Amino acid sequence: MTSINSNIQIILAEDNQTTADLTINAFRKSNVQNDIVHLTDGEELLNFIYDSVNVDENFIPILPKIILLDLKMPKINGIEVLNKLKKDEHTKHFPIIVLSSSDLESDIHQCYELGANSYIVKPVNFTEFINTIKDLSNYWLMLNKIVD
Repeated sequence: MTSINSNIQIILAEDNQTTADLTINAFRKSNVQNDIVHLTDGEELLNFIYDSVNVDENFIPILPKIILLDLKMPKINGIEVLNKLKKDEHTKHFPIIVLSSSDLESDIHQCYELGANSYIVKPVNFTEFINTIKDLSNYWLMLNKIVD
């Protein structure tokens, strides 16, 4: 197995293609030039991570700057993905931002209990969505420091 490509800095797990395109465009409008990998379901995300991360205990993977995780995805939902990644010694430090249309208190609470680094409800207004992604990118890609 090989490590995550060092150019990959944003992993977007989103099953809705329109929302994924909007998110990627919002990053670009915010002058984010980081490489983005778009994955469409939880199974694809886990396969990508575990095919990319050598699980040898001496191996230190190159961490993505952020994983944007939708909750309501097919095959394996975002809650299950979050739970698996945060329990795994090799991936527990991956910064995971839940970006969901759900504003249910139970979803928010569960995500934080499982170790989400942030929970953002997707704005339905286009301008608000762009501004949210801009704020998110400023903090998580410019200001925040991750554990290598």
